[in-house]
Amino acid sequence: MTTLADRIDALLPQTQCEQCGYHGCRPYAEAIAKGEALINQCPPGGSEGIAKLAALLGCAPLPLNPENGVEKPRTLARIVEADCIGCTKCIQVCPVDAIVGANKLMHTVLTDDCTGCERCVPACPVDCIVLEPMPLAQANDSVHAEAARMHFQRREARLAAQHAQREAELAARKAQVHGASQNVLDALARARAKKQEPKQ
Repeated sequence: MTTLADRIDALLPQTQCEQCGYHGCRPYAEAIAKGEALINQCPPGGSEGIAKLAALLGCAPLPLNPENGVEKPRTLARIVEADCIGCTKCIQVCPVDAIVGANKLMHTVLTDDCTGCERCVPACPVDCIVLEPMPLAQANDSVHAEAARMHFQRREARLAAQHAQREAELAARKAQVHGASQNVLDALARARAKKQEPKQ
């Protein structure tokens, strides 16, 4: 069954840029559906996106909230590979896994997967990421948007699984330390009890 949040999410550009103030397009869509967010918080969607949301919800369009950004043509990130130091900071912040590379090795952007969220730009310590115009065919392609949604969901699931694994390992280590500490305390208690035993 398609929910209102599903229909709203389908109209969003799936950049996952967080300019709306939410962690990705889906949380923003859910907030709109609950009446917790306005329809004018998505700069990548711009006035056209706001008009689509207004039509869906049966309300008047609003001007884009300048606190969320300004409307401008969509872009793609490109790494100036000669300047890349391989720090992986851009990889860590890319919400759709569109940047590949390894520590201390050159990185590159998979332009077919890039959503133009621009989150990699401030993360780069050597300013080696430039923004170039996104082809209109890609910017307006629902297939590209759906792929971005799936990439984001896969990344979120992977990060959640990694977090759960770290938490489980930490809990196991704490239990191990606690068990060792308890063994020491038990041994000390036995030693004290033995000292207090009346001598024969």
